[in-house]
Amino acid sequence: MRKFSNVYGLWLSLLIILLDQVSKQWIHTELAWYEKVYVTPFLNITHLRNTGAAFSSFSNLPPWFFVGLAVAVSVGMMVWLRRHAHGQRLVALAFCCIIGGALGNVIDRVRHGYVVDFIDFHIGSWHYAAFNVADIAISIGAALLILDMLREWVRSGRAKA
Repeated sequence: MRKFSNVYGLWLSLLIILLDQVSKQWIHTELAWYEKVYVTPFLNITHLRNTGAAFSSFSNLPPWFFVGLAVAVSVGMMVWLRRHAHGQRLVALAFCCIIGGALGNVIDRVRHGYVVDFIDFHIGSWHYAAFNVADIAISIGAALLILDMLREWVRSGRAKA
């Protein structure tokens, strides 16, 4: 039986990039900047532009800083995927989610100088920071890495017992 290669997970990264860019292009063409579409009492689709990092932090830094950082992290994760060709599927899946999300946002920064955000959760007048498909993928990847670390911690505790 042939082993599954972690590098095959890069197809997931490509799918994330595709979904992210299609959704952002739709927002860019269909909604004016700050235009809002009511979806539910707690969700709007709103065309926003983020020049910073998560939650618009570090917005005073130039776009090339975020492009360089995202590309460096993505390349590092791709090198890991190549060097650890088999096994550690959860880490590989996490890295592929993060790579897809990071590169999806890089494309925006290169094309526009900002990232298109549009998913706006809110409770009354309180709004969570708007985000996009790439941000969801990065968050899922980070959660999977935490899950993998917790699993390793539990395993190492059992091994010591």
